[in-house]
Amino acid sequence: MVGYLIRRIVAGISVLFMVTVATFTIFFLGPADPAAALCGSRNCSPERYMAIKRSLGLDQPKVEQFFSFLGGIFAGRTLQSGGFVKECPAPCFGYSFIQNRPVSVILAENLPVTVSIALGASVIMLTVGVLIGSYAAINRGTTIDKALVAMSLTLSSLPYYVLALLAFLVLAVQLQIFPRTGYHPLLGDGPFFLDLLKWVQGLLLAWLVLGLVMSTSYARFSRASMIEALGEDFVRTARAKGLSPRRVQFRHALRAALAPVVTIFGLDLAGLMGGTIFTERIFNLKGIGYMAVDAVFNLDLPIIMGTVLFASIVIVAMNIIVDVAYSLIDPRVRLG
Repeated sequence: MVGYLIRRIVAGISVLFMVTVATFTIFFLGPADPAAALCGSRNCSPERYMAIKRSLGLDQPKVEQFFSFLGGIFAGRTLQSGGFVKECPAPCFGYSFIQNRPVSVILAENLPVTVSIALGASVIMLTVGVLIGSYAAINRGTTIDKALVAMSLTLSSLPYYVLALLAFLVLAVQLQIFPRTGYHPLLGDGPFFLDLLKWVQGLLLAWLVLGLVMSTSYARFSRASMIEALGEDFVRTARAKGLSPRRVQFRHALRAALAPVVTIFGLDLAGLMGGTIFTERIFNLKGIGYMAVDAVFNLDLPIIMGTVLFASIVIVAMNIIVDVAYSLIDPRVRLG
C-alpha cells in the first residue's frame, strides 16, 4: 500500500507540473497580455505599459518567468507595482493587481462557499442516486424499475441551468418557500446553532437542485452496477447459505456495486470543489465559480490561473483517494 501511494503521489506531482506548464503557456505565451489588461484600453501610454511589464517581470525571459512563478507556489514571491512592493506568501498562485491581493487569499475566502455547496449536494446525489438505482435493480423489469429509469432520464435531459433558474424564481422569489439570503458562514459571530440554521437555509435550495439533478446519473450507474453484482457467484453463494434477501442485496451485492460508483463520485466531487459556476451565479453564492466568472469579465488573469491550478490539485488528490477507497469498499481489490 505504501509503495503504491508513493508511486501515485509521484505521478500526481508530474501531472500537476504539466498542468502548471500548460497553464503558464496559455496565459503568458498566448494571445492574452496581462500587462495590457492591467493598463486598460483608456489612457494606456507606452511608458505606463512598459512600467507594468517590468513590475510583473514580463520583460524577463519566458523560462525565467516560469520558474519564478513555479517557485512562488512553494516559497512565495515579491512583486512590485507602481513603486510598491507586494508580498505574495506561499502558496503563491499569483497576485491580483485588480483586487490588490494574493490569489491564494482570494481563493481561501471563497473556498468555504464552494466546499459547502459541494459537500451538501454530494450527500444528496450519492444517497438518492444509489438508493434509487439499487431499488430499481432489485425490481428489474417491473413497472417501478421502468418508472424510475424514465424519471431519471427525463430529469437529466433538461439543461441544469434552466432547472436551477426556474427553481430559484418559483421557490425562492415567487412562493418564498426558501430564503434568498445566500451564504451565511457556518462559524459566525452568533450562537453556533443559529449560525448552523442560517447556513443550511441559505444553501438548502442549491443543495436540492444540484444534488437531485446529479443523482440521476448515479441512479442509472448504480442500477447497472447492482444488476451485475446480483449475478456474481458470491451473491448466489450467499443465497444458497440461506441469508435473507435484504442482507444479500445490501450487505453483499451493494458493497460490490459501490466500487465503480466511487470512481465517478470522486471525480464529480473534485469537479464541484473546483467551482459550481451555474449554481453559484444563479443562487448568488459567491464561491470559486462565481469568482472565476468575475475574473474572466475583468480580465484578471492571475485569478483564472489560480483557479485552474487549484482545481487540478483537487482532481489529482481525489483520484488518489478514490484508488485507495477501492480496496476498502471492495475486498476483491487489493493495492500492491
